[in-house]
Amino acid sequence: MATPDKNGTPSIDSVSLAIIEQLQEDGRRPYAAIGKAVGLSEAAVRQRVQKLLDQGVMQIVAVTDPLTVGFRRQAMVGINVNGDLDPVADALTAMDEVEYVVVTAGSFDLLIEIVCEDDDHLLDTINKRIRTLPGVRSTESFVYLKLRKQTYTWGTR
Repeated sequence: MATPDKNGTPSIDSVSLAIIEQLQEDGRRPYAAIGKAVGLSEAAVRQRVQKLLDQGVMQIVAVTDPLTVGFRRQAMVGINVNGDLDPVADALTAMDEVEYVVVTAGSFDLLIEIVCEDDDHLLDTINKRIRTLPGVRSTESFVYLKLRKQTYTWGTR
């Protein structure tokens, strides 16, 4: 099970990790099949999965290839901020084009990944929406030419 440690962070046992691995391989795998693989009943697997979902330990989602659904341009954008990072990070989080926002230590204060329909959409998003946010001092864009690897199996291996 996932029980909070002394810092409130869920601590996950080996059976829950095995369930997560099963779902990472196939998010539609039946609970009965998962139960057989990890040595639990279907009901016990269902209960553990629900608890992992409720605690925010994992999500079960459909992952798409942006190119196949009409988004031909992806980029990583490094952002430097004057003052408090939180308002800028919150504004970026609210943008549909922004897939994730990371507060960093190093050359940039924030790193974001954005997914856009084309170069014009990318330019508009960076130039008119990100650079104009109060507190944004500078941006540096890293346009993706080809995605070579993307996995979601971290945390269990």
